[in-house]
Amino acid sequence: MRAPSLLALVVFLCGALPRAGDASDLSALRDMGPAPDFMLTSQDGAEVGPALLRGKVVLVTFIYTWCPDICPLLTDKMARVQDDLGESFGKDVAFVSITFDPERDTAEVLKAYAETFDADPAGWFFLTGEVEVVRQVAARYGVVTIAGADSGVDHNLLTTLIDRQGRMRVQYTGSQFDPEELLQDLLALVAEP
Repeated sequence: MRAPSLLALVVFLCGALPRAGDASDLSALRDMGPAPDFMLTSQDGAEVGPALLRGKVVLVTFIYTWCPDICPLLTDKMARVQDDLGESFGKDVAFVSITFDPERDTAEVLKAYAETFDADPAGWFFLTGEVEVVRQVAARYGVVTIAGADSGVDHNLLTTLIDRQGRMRVQYTGSQFDPEELLQDLLALVAEP
């Protein structure tokens, strides 16, 4: 019998649910339970966490700034969705990108990274904090990291969509999700009563 892959094991253990149905059906965005709360430091030095963003739809993901491949692809995809949201971004929707590597990714480094992707600071927070706190937050969101080659960070990638009431509704695996689907999911939650 083959052992399950690390990603399959994480998805199983964390209960990440696939979408059910299409984006136009709000029941497709199942309630996965309350989003884990945390408080970390933003690229501007402010304390930020899901409780402070309550009332907005929040997208939480994990990156590190010197990642050679998947993190910049994910951040670029999110930047395009930010642009497509127009006036809703910052007012109704917030993005949270948490570093896997808080030792290197200081607030100043995260600020420069955010500027590279034209991230709007009115609604996009790049967060860092104490190493152990960041690891705990990642684990609570189902994200697993291990030391990789050349001091890199190997990790699974789960991006979590949280509704206005602080409930997890979708977890997208990897960076291959469709930005249009993400946009429609965000807008569906913005319109949700």
